[in-house]
Parts: sequence; structure tokens; C-alpha cells
Amino acid sequence: MTWVLLSVMVVATALSDILQSYEMKRAGAQSVGARGLGRLLRMIVERRYLLLSIACLAFSFFAFMALVQSAPLSFAVPASAASFILETALAKILLKEQIGARRAIGSLLVLCGVVLLAK
Repeated sequence: MTWVLLSVMVVATALSDILQSYEMKRAGAQSVGARGLGRLLRMIVERRYLLLSIACLAFSFFAFMALVQSAPLSFAVPASAASFILETALAKILLKEQIGARRAIGSLLVLCGVVLLAK
């Protein structure tokens, strides 16, 4: 059950971040003042991918809560870094972001850490 919860959390986190990035890039710069906050809240309600992003984030949160009930925190938190690897790959594939050599190597190092935790 531990690996199922971890997988759900990683996938939900990655989807949340990708959806949020996609919609916020489409929306352009937003101001943070009182009026800007109102516009931002309205934009969140109007954009379905932002709402889906929030739902994925909530799903990830509850999966993490269940995970730390059944696995040590010293495993759950580092293993959740697998979301960085998935997010980097999805950003390259779906968002067409440029992933330089340093970023790719960093993701591979994170992957090595997650593999070490798995054993």
C-alpha cells in the first residue's frame, strides 16, 4: 500500500504543478494588490485547468497524509521527490520547456536518491 500511496501522491503533485504552470503562463502577469487578488480569484474560478490543479493538489495532500500513517516520514518526504523527476519530464514533453544539461543531471541525481530509498 505504501508504494501505491506514494505513486498517487507523486502523480497528483506533478499533474497539479504542470496544470498550474500551463494556466498561469496563459494568463500572463498578475498583480498582487487588493484588486489583483480579486482578479486572480476570478481567474481561478474561470479556468478549468486551475480548478483541476487544485483538485490534484488536494488529492496529493490526502495521499501524503495516508502515506505518513503507514510509512516513516524519513521515507515519505525524500521519496516524494520523485515528483521532481516526473515534473521535469512533463515540462519538457507537454510544456515544451528547455531542459539543460545541469537540470537533467540534477533530476537524475534525485532519481538515484529515490532508487536508494526503494531498496
